[in-house]
Amino acid sequence: MRIVWIAVFLLVLVWSGINPKDGVTWALEVFPAVLGAGVIWATQKRFPLTTLLYVLILIHCIILMIGGHYTYAEVPAGDWLRDWLDGDRNDYDKLGHFAQGFVPAMIARELTIRLQVFNSARWRDFFVVSFCLGFSAFYELIEWWVALLSDEAADAFLGTQGYVWDTQSDMWLALIGAVCALLFLSRYHDRQMQERGFLSAV
Repeated sequence: MRIVWIAVFLLVLVWSGINPKDGVTWALEVFPAVLGAGVIWATQKRFPLTTLLYVLILIHCIILMIGGHYTYAEVPAGDWLRDWLDGDRNDYDKLGHFAQGFVPAMIARELTIRLQVFNSARWRDFFVVSFCLGFSAFYELIEWWVALLSDEAADAFLGTQGYVWDTQSDMWLALIGAVCALLFLSRYHDRQMQERGFLSAV
């Protein structure tokens, strides 16, 4: 599993860095994926995660690297979807923001369960959703700061495509992603943690 994860990550990373649409945007978009991979590498022995989390994190990294290569507004898959639905914008960035809620929700869920942060599942889930929404809002602030500092990369990095409610819809999709992750993956996640001995069977 580890070798496959590393191989897929590096292949997509190298591909994304070959003649990207905009070099600055590529670096900005890919940086979180590289940072995340570094954290996983540094903690894999001391605090290994479930297979589910490793797979979700890799998928999220791939989404980021594809967006970095093309810029989110110009990913071909988003163009195909736009043409098929007769839309007016490339919505690949919305997939990224959905994942920005979905994947961190599962990471936060595993950490809070294994570290026994909460005694109540309801309070834990409330925290997880709130954390993901806060994380999404903070990412929007980062995009704003980058836009202020770099006029050249601002449009490509923000990817608003003229949509005035882009920031709000990004956070909304992150919220939906977090809720969907908890609704649809919690039981499977619990089974994986039980199999790895991270969680006692109930």
